[in-house]
Amino acid sequence: MMLNPADAAFRARLSADLPDDVLRDADARYLEEPRGVYVGQPALLALPRTTEEVSTLIRHANDARVGVVPYGGGTGLVGGQVAPDGPAPLILSLERMNKLRDVYPDENVLVVEAGVILADVQAAADAVDRLFPLSLAAEGSARIGGNLSTNAGGTGVLRYGNSRDLCLGLEAVLPDGQIWNGLTRLRKNNTGYDLRHLLIGAEGTLGVITAAALKLFPKPARTGTALLVVNSPRTALDLLSLAKAQLGEMISAFELIHRQGMEFLSQTLPDVRQPFAEPPEWSVLIDVGLSGELDPSEALETLFAAAHEAGLVTDGLIAQNAAQATDFWNVREMIPEGNRQIGSISSHDISVPLSAIPDFIAKGGEILARIGEFRINCFGHVGDGNLHYNVFPIKGKTRADHDHQKAEIQAAVHDLVQEMGGSFSAEHGVGRMKRADLEHYGDPAKLSAMRAIKSALDPNGIMNPGAVVNV
Repeated sequence: MMLNPADAAFRARLSADLPDDVLRDADARYLEEPRGVYVGQPALLALPRTTEEVSTLIRHANDARVGVVPYGGGTGLVGGQVAPDGPAPLILSLERMNKLRDVYPDENVLVVEAGVILADVQAAADAVDRLFPLSLAAEGSARIGGNLSTNAGGTGVLRYGNSRDLCLGLEAVLPDGQIWNGLTRLRKNNTGYDLRHLLIGAEGTLGVITAAALKLFPKPARTGTALLVVNSPRTALDLLSLAKAQLGEMISAFELIHRQGMEFLSQTLPDVRQPFAEPPEWSVLIDVGLSGELDPSEALETLFAAAHEAGLVTDGLIAQNAAQATDFWNVREMIPEGNRQIGSISSHDISVPLSAIPDFIAKGGEILARIGEFRINCFGHVGDGNLHYNVFPIKGKTRADHDHQKAEIQAAVHDLVQEMGGSFSAEHGVGRMKRADLEHYGDPAKLSAMRAIKSALDPNGIMNPGAVVNV
């Protein structure tokens, strides 16, 4: 589709129908993304306060065939929030749409606008003695509209599901400017196609989410955290099975950590307090949330004893208080920052079936060893099959020394993922970075259907052009 730039004439058209302070030139922070892979071109920025203003912006953009790049908290890692090429777009940030609209504690429902920061959604739930369980490292700046648009996962997927599973209804502006009033609080609603699930995970290519009705949950009466040393990824899975047998759905998180991640932290962030004097080869971070009078420490001690007797764990620490639990989680949450400071050659957000995880890790190392000598930091949400599999240079070398091998490394990892029935993008989305991967690995029937949906809803191709799929 041929698009037009968001030029002075387009700006003048918008200004006639909008308050004076909605439009401005986009400053640097709206043209950058965390990994520094993409840099957006100078663009017009819109900061609406209401859904009606969003509708006006989208309607004008559609009429003028100007591309629109929805912008949440800017924390996405696949370039979905910046447009590095093509005609200058309209960047649409919903940061001013940050109101808590309604809360229904008895229904376990919270209705918020899309610009609310995720940590503020969590706080609003906590204020009515409820839990909104979506949690991720960027929760202090990520916005709920972006979380839904990318179907963010995070650490609680094992118990509570992805963002998709935490949303009952949406309000959104479609590519022609129509407002879809789908902000239902219903748990059952079989009235045809579910546009909610179409927009969630679409990364702003089918419309703009402006508000959401979110599921809340009772807060666990007590929580507990343990860091257990395991011999291998295989025994980590056996430990997960044992934990499920003993604790059922009370397991909130089950994270696999490799020694390499802790060593990177020691090197780059020495102030991060580490639980072990000598980092173990593999460890598992477990969070549990128990109801009633059940004691999480006792439950974790019982699990450790059974796992030790079965030969699944060799050592472990059970947090004795909230501060110690925070220290355990701080190690896990700071691993990506340690990775960033070391500088990966190629980073991969992948998922494979649970039973395939040990073979994937073993085969991945063997395949990469044929390409060259590398350090691998494999960690992540092993409870739901999502691994962050990142490849680094050995000591004394830099990422630049391996630039010529990056494509080969990425192809090797993603080919293995495909062979094992997995996904090359588990939770970060497709954006612009992985569009070629989608074309290469995507099922032809699915791609055809995606293009048909995109063409039907957005015939002028204005919504986040260049992201996810081209028509």
